Amino acid sequence: MTWTAGATLCLLALAGCTAGVPAPTGSVLSATATPGSRPSAPVSIAPEPTTPASIAPSPSATPDPQSGEESLTEAFDYGNFSNSIAIDNRWLPFVPGTQRVLEGFATVDGERIKRRVVITTTDLTKVIDGIRTVVNYELDYNDGDLIEAELAFYAQDDDAAVWLVGEYPEEYEDGKFVEAPFWIAGSEDAKAGIMMQSEPSVATRSYSEGWGPKVGWTDRGRVFETGSETCVPAACYKSVLVIDEFNRDEPDAHQLKYYADGVGNVRVGWAGAREEEQEVLELVKLVRLNADGLAKVRAAALALEHHAYVVSKDVYALTEPARPR
Repeated sequence: MTWTAGATLCLLALAGCTAGVPAPTGSVLSATATPGSRPSAPVSIAPEPTTPASIAPSPSATPDPQSGEESLTEAFDYGNFSNSIAIDNRWLPFVPGTQRVLEGFATVDGERIKRRVVITTTDLTKVIDGIRTVVNYELDYNDGDLIEAELAFYAQDDDAAVWLVGEYPEEYEDGKFVEAPFWIAGSEDAKAGIMMQSEPSVATRSYSEGWGPKVGWTDRGRVFETGSETCVPAACYKSVLVIDEFNRDEPDAHQLKYYADGVGNVRVGWAGAREEEQEVLELVKLVRLNADGLAKVRAAALALEHHAYVVSKDVYALTEPARPR
């Protein structure tokens, strides 16, 4: 396929339209919301969302591959994925057609700006490194401008752990494509990582969330807290799991992600003296798209993948095309 500048603009236009899909095409989900919770319809967020008070994570030691306690990458058992696209982990379920919208603020170039993230689990699957994965389509906005569109590939093993098997993000500036710092497990020394353990516990060691050395993807996660409660514009949740995410090269910068049982990520916070963006996000909308809404997102995701084949003829173009279930 020949990709033209006009086609790129079509992708951006379609991606921008996709962000408006939820309201007219879906029904609001309210899984695990407590009685008397806030209404599910989007509400105006406060000037500065805050995260529940808790002790900030301490600086993380660099993982030592010889220590026996932490390793740079996770052992990946290719034979343990008999139904890899059935992702029903209680903390990170990915049901096709589910769309979540998180809103908040982040610091960019010293200025506090509004941030909006729209994440949709598509009905597409894609084989990465021999494993069939679920394709998530994510759009990131700063002050209303699309700055990134991403395809993320997830698979669940037979123990119910969810793995991130690769990411293809495209970054934009003033509506124009800038770069695509992607990593795909099985290529360029990249390896899959764990995004959610089957049974998260504060007693477990930190774990690799993927290894993409070419683009500097070395993020790690560890269970920071369990049994928390939190309220966001979408609803109030109990039994919340908090995961501390950090990069081994920036041990005193932490992102805290809050996961509600049966729902997934409902809040994002930060901690650490070197956390520059200080991003805070809250779930403002959770919907299940109807057939028409899901078709629009699918088309946008496929358009992004088509561009990926043009951008990376020697790596991404060697992967099998994504296809509907």
